[in-house]
Amino acid sequence: MTIQHGPDTGLEGHYAGIVTRLVAFVIDIITIAVIFAIGGQVIEYLLSVMLRHSVELREASVAQYIALGLWAFVYFAHPLAASGRTFGMAVVGIRVVRTDGSELGTRRAIVRVLALPLSFLLLCFGFLLIVLRGDRRALHDLIAGSAVVYAWDARAARLRFLARR
Repeated sequence: MTIQHGPDTGLEGHYAGIVTRLVAFVIDIITIAVIFAIGGQVIEYLLSVMLRHSVELREASVAQYIALGLWAFVYFAHPLAASGRTFGMAVVGIRVVRTDGSELGTRRAIVRVLALPLSFLLLCFGFLLIVLRGDRRALHDLIAGSAVVYAWDARAARLRFLARR
């Protein structure tokens, strides 16, 4: 993949920058937290109805952290394996592909999600690679053999917008 700049080039297929990736990640973290909280409330309600007494899952803190970790893993791994993008990535118009541009696949999606915490180690050095490397790959991308690219043609979107005027 080659990065081209200029007024006549779109962004589709070009490496995504750190700001776009950060915005997608923040959207994903908020989505994970909101869905987990709502799911917890629904489970508490259903258990309270079935057991006929009040159930509060907040009392089981270790189990809650394990459940949150499993939910976050599934939230990231499943959509990456199925479509190459999470909800946050879809909102900002990026997706994860193999380094040759082909679909990510299940095995690489799982490896990428499992390697994600490594990018947070040593003062987030793994994410600093996005700024330092020309191909904008973080540590977890290098481990999984993946790259994050823009998944929409900015020039075509601009032309469609101008055509509506």
